[in-house]
Amino acid sequence: MTEPEKTVGSAEGNSPPRGSQDSTASVGFAGDVGHYDKDWYRWYVLAILTGLYTFNFIDRQILVILQEPIKADMNLTDTQLGLLSGFAFAAIYVFAGIPIARMADRGNRRNIVTVALVVWSGMTAISGLTQNYWQLLLARIGVATGEAGGSPPSHSMISDIFKKEERATALSIYSTGINFGGLIGLLAGGWIAQYFDWRLAFFVVGIPGIAYAFLVRFTVQEPPRGYAEKIATVEESPPMMEVVKVLISRATFRHMAIAAGLHAFIGYGAANFAPSFYVRVHGMEIGPVGTWLAAAGITGAIGTFLGGYVTDKLMLKDSRWYLWVPGLSTILTLPIHMIIYNTGNVSLALAMQFVTALTFSMYLAPNLALAHSLVGLRMRAMSSAVLFFILNIIGLGLGPLVVGWISDLLVPEFGNESIKYSLMSVVLVFNLWCVFHYWMASKTVKADLALVTK
Repeated sequence: MTEPEKTVGSAEGNSPPRGSQDSTASVGFAGDVGHYDKDWYRWYVLAILTGLYTFNFIDRQILVILQEPIKADMNLTDTQLGLLSGFAFAAIYVFAGIPIARMADRGNRRNIVTVALVVWSGMTAISGLTQNYWQLLLARIGVATGEAGGSPPSHSMISDIFKKEERATALSIYSTGINFGGLIGLLAGGWIAQYFDWRLAFFVVGIPGIAYAFLVRFTVQEPPRGYAEKIATVEESPPMMEVVKVLISRATFRHMAIAAGLHAFIGYGAANFAPSFYVRVHGMEIGPVGTWLAAAGITGAIGTFLGGYVTDKLMLKDSRWYLWVPGLSTILTLPIHMIIYNTGNVSLALAMQFVTALTFSMYLAPNLALAHSLVGLRMRAMSSAVLFFILNIIGLGLGPLVVGWISDLLVPEFGNESIKYSLMSVVLVFNLWCVFHYWMASKTVKADLALVTK
């Protein structure tokens, strides 16, 4: 019996540098494919992982709609709310994400995401038992620790089962979990808080995630590494710092990561204080606010999908579309945000939320797909973790914090409308800064992708 074909190893000293796409030469995939030879199963796994990501954002965004009753109950400032939903969460999330991504590049990714789901869902439920700010902060740190184990392993699995020309679309479908999770969290949290209690809302959204973890564990198989490229990978994953050095050496990644971070800065800052804006400035109740913002999540999901789908089609003609798609979507969103914050017509402001949800959601899948294309097979989970490290420190960490801080500074002059002027100033400045970095990344993307294929 002949031996299965394997990758040309480095024993002869002929293997290219790590970080190159050819670090394992494609001579025929020889791994155990399980059910992945069936097309329907790949899409089933994508659907299950998208559901997992939906739970991720239900548990993350539930706090956003509950901010106003929590603020009143615990007598908090906007800066404390920004720390709670932003920096404190993001700091734990990104620092835990790096070692977990390292584990994912070496170990069983399915098991990692299953355990992570149990942890963050359980800690969400525990949030409902908290009696003061510090207890709630610790519970949210627990949620962040669990959620750090969700996306990098999932991204790696998706990139292993979908080809390069399908990858942005697949990642965009996965990323709609952000929108569907936000939709469910805002809708459930808003009405439960209005008619019952904000603590009950944490229990209602937390417990189902633990049950979903069993579905993930017993119906999803760990995909073989390099399956989409038909590569039988024999090399171990490179050291963490080597992956970081490869990414930082690419000018495209540096600018793209900053742009994505600034994009998220605006997104998290605006989204986390959107309920407060409508409650304070327009006098709405929390239930209807949650319903309107949840409904806007539907167009957000469409935008997230379109960002990946359009990029997959256009990048075949010009790889710069990886950056042009999110860059153009950022430009389109700026004037719409200005209408939202300056109109006195609440119906018009709410209608414009649907438009911003569509355009502003088109950035994530192109960035993720490009990050994976800039590195080798055993670097994908880590590339996601590094991108998310930068994105979440800048975006999730600083966005809500800065918006809340500016709002507190403006209270003496503008009262309840301080949140309006804080949001307006942040969106204007950071939107233009974000577009600059997308443009800079587009100037080097062709050369950096060429390095990977050598």
